[in-house]
Amino acid sequence: MTTETTPLHGRICLVAGATRGAGRAIAVQLGAAGATVYVTGRTTREKLSEVGRSTETIEETAELVTAAGGRGVAVPTDHLEPEQVRALVDRIDREHGRLDVLVNDVWGGEHLIVDTFGKRTWDVDLAAGLRMLELGVRTHLVTSHTALPLLIRHPGGLVVEVTDGTAAYNGTHYRENLFYDLAKNAPIRMAFGLAEELADSGGSAVSVSPGWLRSEQMLAHFGVTEENWRDATEQLPDFAVSESPVYVARGVAALAADPDRARWNGRSLDSGLLAREYGFTDADGSRPDSWGFILAKETDPDTEVEDYR
Repeated sequence: MTTETTPLHGRICLVAGATRGAGRAIAVQLGAAGATVYVTGRTTREKLSEVGRSTETIEETAELVTAAGGRGVAVPTDHLEPEQVRALVDRIDREHGRLDVLVNDVWGGEHLIVDTFGKRTWDVDLAAGLRMLELGVRTHLVTSHTALPLLIRHPGGLVVEVTDGTAAYNGTHYRENLFYDLAKNAPIRMAFGLAEELADSGGSAVSVSPGWLRSEQMLAHFGVTEENWRDATEQLPDFAVSESPVYVARGVAALAADPDRARWNGRSLDSGLLAREYGFTDADGSRPDSWGFILAKETDPDTEVEDYR
């Protein structure tokens, strides 16, 4: 497939929060589909963010996008700082005059989770709890507020709010503690609201959740790599239903390339649903359905993982 015939050739994308995990993989898959992808984050080869991982940088993400067939552009950006986001959007406007896809994947709050899961609101360190909301909610709002005037300049724009959990699951399950629950439910509601506001300009907004994601940090937690990740099932058998970041990334790329994507406007989607709809698989050829497995196991503890891969 030549560059001119790739499905996203000529499209301009911004993946906010593309240093690692789902954001990095989404940027790469958009690049593989031929897009120019601006990738942002706080960890660069010269500066480390509060996440504390120097092993992934936005420069590396941009290089992976280019190697995949697109054009990756790394722009160090703290999405809590409106002036930095404005400079980013102004640059995209100056260089291309358009924005076709905005992926809001900013998070970087995993280091705050360890001491908060399972705790009551008044037992959580307030600064840590509020930081979760800043990282997972305020960043998305700042980015959308600043970038959407450029996105609506041309019809057909797409906003993808990446979160943890679907509307069906999060709407009936308390997500570990109140701060995290709010941080991961807010993007679902953001997509719902933006869907209303974008419709008149021919744009669409959706929320997308991966399943049990084998991010770099998750693999490190279990002491495994992507090559031997199944060794972690000895510690936790249900980890067998996990998925690589490639899986949700292929879903977002397929969505962005779908000329009929407006049918999803306002919906809460997940990688398993998108895989069934668009016919792709994870990197290993499997088709995991983490959320389906989690819900099924609640009613039948004997549910087999292999029935959901």
